[in-house]
Amino acid sequence: MQNSYLVRTTNFTKYFTLIILLFSSSMLACKSSLEEDLAPVAAVKTTPAAVVNGNSSSDSAGTSGEDSSTGADETSSSDETTTPTSTETQSNPATPTSPTSPATPASPATPASPAAPEKSNVIANRTLKNSFNFPIGAAVDMDRLNGKTYNNVVSREFSSVTAESSMKFGAVHPSKDVFNFKKADAIVAFAKKNNMRVHGHTLIWPKDSLAPSWLLNFKGDSTAWDNLLKTHIQTVVKHFKGQVASWDVVNEAYADNGTLKDNIWLRNIGPDYISKAFLYAHQADPNALLFLNDYGQEFGGKKMTAILNLVANLRKCNIRIDGLGFQMHTVLRLDIKGLKTNVDRTVAAGLLIHFSELDVSVRYQKPENFKLDDALATAQAAKFKEIVKVYLSIPKALQFGITTWGVSDADSFMNSNVVNKDHDYPLLFDKNYSAKPAYKSFIEAGLGK
Repeated sequence: MQNSYLVRTTNFTKYFTLIILLFSSSMLACKSSLEEDLAPVAAVKTTPAAVVNGNSSSDSAGTSGEDSSTGADETSSSDETTTPTSTETQSNPATPTSPTSPATPASPATPASPAAPEKSNVIANRTLKNSFNFPIGAAVDMDRLNGKTYNNVVSREFSSVTAESSMKFGAVHPSKDVFNFKKADAIVAFAKKNNMRVHGHTLIWPKDSLAPSWLLNFKGDSTAWDNLLKTHIQTVVKHFKGQVASWDVVNEAYADNGTLKDNIWLRNIGPDYISKAFLYAHQADPNALLFLNDYGQEFGGKKMTAILNLVANLRKCNIRIDGLGFQMHTVLRLDIKGLKTNVDRTVAAGLLIHFSELDVSVRYQKPENFKLDDALATAQAAKFKEIVKVYLSIPKALQFGITTWGVSDADSFMNSNVVNKDHDYPLLFDKNYSAKPAYKSFIEAGLGK
């Protein structure tokens, strides 16, 4: 009897101890579950769609470039590629689940929604083109216009386009008896669809290194060369008559010392090749505005004097010239007072002024590749604003417009051979087409801020 009682007591003690242990374990598990669910979740990386707040060669970086380069040859274009901007979003703490509820298998993660575009450099209801009462343009490339992001930025922000390379001699006149206007026509069609002005660039670029091989090998006397010049200019201008509002008739003809650069036209026709080019262009389309386009005018000097003397001589001969293209491939060290002085000289000559290839290099004394920091971005923004304010000082009747040479840093000729596009940062939009501080300051200048 006593042995039976002891057995029952021992068993009861075992069962009771087991129950206490199970209950304690359950409570500890609940506490652990609550602590894990309430713990802050680490920031989750998301990859949004390409930001559209807001590509490629330049004629020349000019003597105004940060590297004091004198030119940039044409480079081939590629299809538009954008790299989305990564942003971080902080998840909310998870809601605790009931301790007694069985665990539910986790569902596959739902991709995070793309982050909203960065707004810090955007002014509400404003774009570049609706912030000015004169055209704001960009040099564009047809291959890149096939890219959605690039196309959207150009059509939203700009009211004028210049073909970067598609209207140059080698592009439209690849052999003596062949003209090819396919890409140039496509740019004109894009502009027409988006109610944009088209500025033609360029009929003659006296730079032998960029001339097609057939032209360099052409044989003939001065009359044959004159006929060739006339045929090229008038075939191109007549093709676009009524569609292209204006032309850079001659591009980069002068050296910094004020002399004409050596080239096939000068050697075979003589200095009159410039006056003949303007005459032939006017004959082909009397309504088109005609420009001499060059770099370095913002620094004045002998080149600026030579250009203004050329204008005076053309007018004495009753040859039409309407304006000057100030390329404005410039730098942070630009003396705004010097720019204003030479703008005023051009105004005094009664010429239209086109800031035709504007960008602001920031790479002075920098390594081959570097990142754009806040200080440089701020300085660049201030320089863009100063330049725009100088342009706004021009009498309205002589304001032809401002054109940037490219759309984003990824498109700039300065980054044409750089994989990460981090050799320079000269334009208003970064390589992901997000607006930079320069974009905001540009618009602020137009709004009188």
